Amino acid sequence: MGAMTRTYLVETYGCQMNVHDSERIAGLLDEAGYIPVAEGVQADIVVFNTCAVRENADNKLYGNLSFLAPIKKKNPAMQIAVGGCLAQKDQAIILKKAPYVDVVFGTHNVGSLPVLLERARIEEESQIEILESLEHFPSTLPARRFSAFTSWVSISVGCNNTCTFCIVPTLRGVEKDRPTADILTEMRTLADQGVIEITLLGQNVNAYGVEFGDRGAFAKLLREAGKIEGLERIRFMSPHPRDFTDDVIEAMAQTPTVMPHLHMPLQSGSDAILQTMRRSYRTDKYLGILERVRASLPKAMITTDIIVGFPGEEEKDFQDTLDIATAARFAAAYTYKYSIRPGTPAGIMPNQVPESIVGERYTRLHEHQQKISLSVNQESIGRTHRVMVSEIEGRRDEAQSRMTGRSEDFRLVHFSSATDARPGDFVDVEIGQTSAHYLIGDSKSVIRTRGGDAHQARTAPATTALGMPKVRA
Repeated sequence: MGAMTRTYLVETYGCQMNVHDSERIAGLLDEAGYIPVAEGVQADIVVFNTCAVRENADNKLYGNLSFLAPIKKKNPAMQIAVGGCLAQKDQAIILKKAPYVDVVFGTHNVGSLPVLLERARIEEESQIEILESLEHFPSTLPARRFSAFTSWVSISVGCNNTCTFCIVPTLRGVEKDRPTADILTEMRTLADQGVIEITLLGQNVNAYGVEFGDRGAFAKLLREAGKIEGLERIRFMSPHPRDFTDDVIEAMAQTPTVMPHLHMPLQSGSDAILQTMRRSYRTDKYLGILERVRASLPKAMITTDIIVGFPGEEEKDFQDTLDIATAARFAAAYTYKYSIRPGTPAGIMPNQVPESIVGERYTRLHEHQQKISLSVNQESIGRTHRVMVSEIEGRRDEAQSRMTGRSEDFRLVHFSSATDARPGDFVDVEIGQTSAHYLIGDSKSVIRTRGGDAHQARTAPATTALGMPKVRA
């Protein structure tokens, strides 16, 4: 089979930065003459874009590599590539555990993948290329967007924080800020192509400008982005509480297209644990930010990340976390069990919490947050939300004729689809029922958008429920 007809599949683990990198990987493979694999067919090239933040990402990768081993044995021409943060960290280990992998590439050299695949094919041996730092800002690479009307735009890469549990700064390097003009040009281009929602990405978006010495750069960027014609919704993630300033709150409140949703990681409700995590803020500062956000944006939804069982966490520290969750009234909290990540300061701390206690606390926090989320969602009953019909979540229940979308404040909404709504449209939905995870309502009116029109003109690659391309046997 010639290179022009070879098929590919990209499997993504981890954060939105990885999802965006996968769009670039797909764009590069398109440009090199490969084509996305059809549903139900084994791809000629499988690319894993990996995460190193949590242990289950390692397990998922090696499980999938084992699954592909017999397929690769039967068809040696098939190629497997592993990139992303885990590749950056474990380059030698990957080939030791799975010597049949053809290419291992890092976070800083995504653009080399087509050349490395071709070199591996010609030389018939594995290729490893891991650059230690970024040479070009990755947004200069081509991309195949997974959605016709939503897109990510990176404003920075890397991170200058030194959180003791996190290996990302080691793998993605120090923060590099992209010029504002480049960001706005990309956003305008996407809007011209029919994109109606853009999420600005960075490991710490509100530190944007640190490289060129402008602490107000992120707020200014939000205001300028709000002037882009055709762009209906702007989101961003994730800010760090240390760098969160009132000018950003003002920009959110005064820019109609910036959505009233703030995802701001808390990580722990204990000041002692935050200090050990080296998070450089305390709970009073965190709650103060939320108070000011809600004063300016009364309808804002706040979501967060919390780690349970960090080394040294006592029952009192955990109780502090439960108390902060109650006080903050998070719409959702993405909770994680702490696991040792080699190469991090926390990984060698002596007071590791026993796994059984971590598991028990995780369950308690999850159940506690479920009640809070349900209570927050119940406040929407009788209210009308403007929902953007989703192309990725799709239909929830054909039998009940429901469609799915996201509200302004990023909550998942299932609604009756007796109307002719299609992905990319806005639907006004009156909420009648809720759960801890979503709202349910009846559609009242449909606002046709250019996003919906764009959807008619193209289809996205086959995806899993999470919106990521999936491995097919």
